[in-house]
Amino acid sequence: MFKQLSDVTPGLMKQQYIASDEISTVVFLAERMGKPVLAEGPAGVGKTELAKAWAAATGRELIRLQCYEGLDESKALYEWEYAKQMLYTQLLRDKIGATLSQAGTLREAADRLGQEENAFFSERFLLQRPLLKALMNPKPVVLLIDEIDRADAEFEAFLLEILSDFQISIPELGTIKALHHPVVVLTSNNTRELSEALKRRALYLFIDYPSQESELRIVKMRAPDLSHKMAEQVVQIVQKLRELDLKKSPSVAETVDWAKALIAINATSIDEKTLNDTLSVILKHESDMQRAKRTLLNPKQGRDTGAR
Repeated sequence: MFKQLSDVTPGLMKQQYIASDEISTVVFLAERMGKPVLAEGPAGVGKTELAKAWAAATGRELIRLQCYEGLDESKALYEWEYAKQMLYTQLLRDKIGATLSQAGTLREAADRLGQEENAFFSERFLLQRPLLKALMNPKPVVLLIDEIDRADAEFEAFLLEILSDFQISIPELGTIKALHHPVVVLTSNNTRELSEALKRRALYLFIDYPSQESELRIVKMRAPDLSHKMAEQVVQIVQKLRELDLKKSPSVAETVDWAKALIAINATSIDEKTLNDTLSVILKHESDMQRAKRTLLNPKQGRDTGAR
């Protein structure tokens, strides 16, 4: 845990995460208030990396739940290991047979078997998924619920109890409360509107693409072998591309990948050939690449074809 607000920014910096004052303040308040953080913004701006850096900076284990359409409680919370239960049943069949043989009626046999349920529905056979693992962990953890907007609204509603009380109910075991309240980071790429109930339970944080100055700092930190002049050129081009009407704008991670790619091919400048050869590192659609080339190599033509 960060002891004071002034510790947050340098702590995250040691994990190669450059945090704004707003990000550092929200991180500090989330720890002090015991509230989840809902980080929204475009894909690839560092929302997931924030959770990773936060965990590393505070010495916590990172537990990640990747959300997707159709995600349900069994995949996020727990499952019973039925194969293991069946194996134990086979190994203990003689003992079970001896117990049931003493029963005079079917009802009595059922009652005797019911008394042994704890032997087969215990933590021994419980397969912990990320949510339960975060609650039952003997040490504080950072729970990353990544891309919550991809999950169904029903699953989002299911999360509300956990985020409010940090406990869950398992019919066979009863209520399980968190040994330590996890630090929770939910990320969203804004593919759908999240509920007001979820937002009320969290501290809200919007993370946008970084400024040119901040992105330059990131590139120089993550790709230190790239010259300052080349780093400036990389960032200037990426920032310009984000102004275009693209299907997918370059993420910060892709900016860093491009910088590393230029180092790998020993590029000394981003000329027309280098641009043509490496543009696919940061753009993932052919139409985006063609628009980018028109804009970067023939600015007038780029303006005439609708680039913004």
